[in-house]
Amino acid sequence: HAVRPDKTSFEFRSLMQQRALVHGSAYALIVRSGSRVTQLVPLDPERVTPEQRDDWSLQYRLERPNRGTIVLSQGEVFHLRFGLSEDGITGLSLVKQAAEAIALAIQTDKAAARLFKQGMLVGGALTHPNKLSPEAYERLKASMAERESAENAHKWLITEEGMEAKPFSQTGRDNQHLETRRHQIEEIARPFGVPRPLLGLDETSWGSGIDVLGQFFVRYALNPWFDAWQQAIERDLLTDAEAERLQARFNAGVLLRGNMKDQAQFFATGLGSGGHQPFLEVDEVRDWLDLGPSDNLPPMPGQEKRDEPTQAS
Repeated sequence: HAVRPDKTSFEFRSLMQQRALVHGSAYALIVRSGSRVTQLVPLDPERVTPEQRDDWSLQYRLERPNRGTIVLSQGEVFHLRFGLSEDGITGLSLVKQAAEAIALAIQTDKAAARLFKQGMLVGGALTHPNKLSPEAYERLKASMAERESAENAHKWLITEEGMEAKPFSQTGRDNQHLETRRHQIEEIARPFGVPRPLLGLDETSWGSGIDVLGQFFVRYALNPWFDAWQQAIERDLLTDAEAERLQARFNAGVLLRGNMKDQAQFFATGLGSGGHQPFLEVDEVRDWLDLGPSDNLPPMPGQEKRDEPTQAS
């Protein structure tokens, strides 16, 4: 976790991920001491332009405020990008993919704000047997103007010269505003792979199926990003020698597993418990749990004595 001293590992990853989602790519300057990475300094993606050289390697043109432009080699930049790309160099911005849905949601919110700030929510009609006098008409207009905005919605009017108030019956159209807002939430979330129940739209989904929803989210939304991070780290931050013995890895299994009881039952069955034909080794189970090989475990207290052969007196 060699990041700038002013950022924790979590803050660095959050910033890089946010920039990759918004811009399609995130960049960090690699500071090395010899072959060892000492720092990763995030770079503003709006000031970085990746370019492909004649030998197919990449270089990065960095515009520094008031200090001109410098060119960084591929080995000096950690480049995180989403898998989808139009040129094979920069990733596609998922926020831009959802731009129309986001813009429509913003306009919907503005329309709702205007409605509740200035609109008059009409609940019926006023009928008159003949014709209003000019004086009564002006008084009625003033009375209706006083009822603009949501706080005056559905208040009754004082009618003029024998008028009758006839309330309107509510139609389905009156309830479509909330449906539109819910639809926009789904439209924005769709490019990111977030399933509908995880958006808080379906209250009944928070039951026995929540584990399945979590697994769905990990497999189809998070796993591509895990791969992007892992492969970018191995490509940009590890030397060839380090790549032979080290690998970057997100522990996605923790998010995909069921509860501890289900795990224990599955592993016990796989190891041959209850007379089942075993199909797992102990180290396979430990690897899934990120516990490391069993031969690396220190001996249990007193184990050395138990393992020593007894000698005849």
